[in-house]
Amino acid sequence: MNQEDLCFLPATEMAAQIRLKKLSPVEIVQAVLQRVAALEPQVNAFATLTAEQALDAARTAEAALMAGDPLGPLHGVPVTIKDLVVTRGIPTERGSFICKGQVPDTDAPVVTRLKQAGAIVLGKTTTSEFGWKGVSQSPLTGITHNPWKHGFNAGASSAGAGAAAAAGYGPLHQGSDGAGSIRMPAHFCGVFGLKPTYGRVPYYPTPNNDYTSHIGPMTRSVADSALMLRAMAGPHPWDHTSCEAWPLDYPARLHEGMKGKRVAFSPDLGHARVDPEVARLVREAVAAIAELPGSAVEEVTPEWGKDGPELIRFTWPAHMSGHARHFAEYEDRMDPGLVACIKEGQRASAADYQAVRERKLAYCAAIGRWFEDFDFLLTPSVSVAAFPADRLQPEDWPQHAWDWVSWAEFSYPFNFTGMPAANVPCGFTEAGLPVGLQIVGRRFDDLSVLQASAAFEAARPWAQHRPALG
Repeated sequence: MNQEDLCFLPATEMAAQIRLKKLSPVEIVQAVLQRVAALEPQVNAFATLTAEQALDAARTAEAALMAGDPLGPLHGVPVTIKDLVVTRGIPTERGSFICKGQVPDTDAPVVTRLKQAGAIVLGKTTTSEFGWKGVSQSPLTGITHNPWKHGFNAGASSAGAGAAAAAGYGPLHQGSDGAGSIRMPAHFCGVFGLKPTYGRVPYYPTPNNDYTSHIGPMTRSVADSALMLRAMAGPHPWDHTSCEAWPLDYPARLHEGMKGKRVAFSPDLGHARVDPEVARLVREAVAAIAELPGSAVEEVTPEWGKDGPELIRFTWPAHMSGHARHFAEYEDRMDPGLVACIKEGQRASAADYQAVRERKLAYCAAIGRWFEDFDFLLTPSVSVAAFPADRLQPEDWPQHAWDWVSWAEFSYPFNFTGMPAANVPCGFTEAGLPVGLQIVGRRFDDLSVLQASAAFEAARPWAQHRPALG
């Protein structure tokens, strides 16, 4: 196996080969670090690379392997952590000069669990400032480039994770998603991304944004995400919103299929603009799902769809407005779009917020009632393919000081509801840019979303595609 193939090797196969002593954790980590060193100036997916710590951990993992010690399910497998998640002894800077140099003294539960499963942390991946936007740029780290086209958007606040997955920086990448930040970079970068049910993976510190942020896996295969989710999921006392249930055996049940499932497809949720090339590729993917055994698809226009835009355009700035406390010292070093978003949020009163939140809760209930008739909803993941990362909106879309949501109307509804939703790669534009299909499931039914994604992956494989880098 050559070095590039080793870096793109799925975690499921990598972990199995390590257990059989056919692959060395040190060999794997060295290969990935060599690839990172060669490509990082071109991609810029890492906020902090912890190469020496990773090599030390790999040597320890190899010694445990040779000694016959008990091994976790991810033993010796490299993983990256998003730079919004706290990591003991490693800077957590959140894409902002406000947090530059901050080094936490504890690991978030998700980091602890990945390490306990045997995974080896390579470092922290880039994020937009405080995760506020759907574009892969921050004042602190600059542009994270889409591996499929330099200078183009790798998407949203988990952009570093998405770019790292696409570039072959190992198989496992932790993302988080408050309005699409797992699914959008997965769409732009051509990888699989799962936003699990809210609370399935504990989040610490719990974000102050009305229970919309989810932690989940970003990988090149569905099986790798199933493996990673099982390691991360489960209740934790540090997150009072975490789900009570421990995870199912997702990897073992991936291939149960979609027989008897009721599937809906909405091309626009009744209101969203979608670029024609994206719309065509998504329709082709939906047609492929309709051909799967036991699967029938009904095209719908959900009545609740039209109510989403007003809700997100109030709540997103409102939840960002707390960062106004940094203006006196940092305003001139903050993302100008974030500053505009914060100032928009400052206009809202507490009474305004309560009134909109009441409408939002009714919106969530309406979506929940609608899902009584369907197991899945299929939509585009994002309205556009990647565009230049120095822009907040594509050139041919309406321009606005902070509103990037105009091209990302499909993701936030399921942050509001806490439902599981995945991006599955479904093709490439004529310019060679990836496009994704979103699969949304009922709350708590992460397994079915993984199964549907695996069924589509088997029918329309994507992991063999690699960007031309180096």
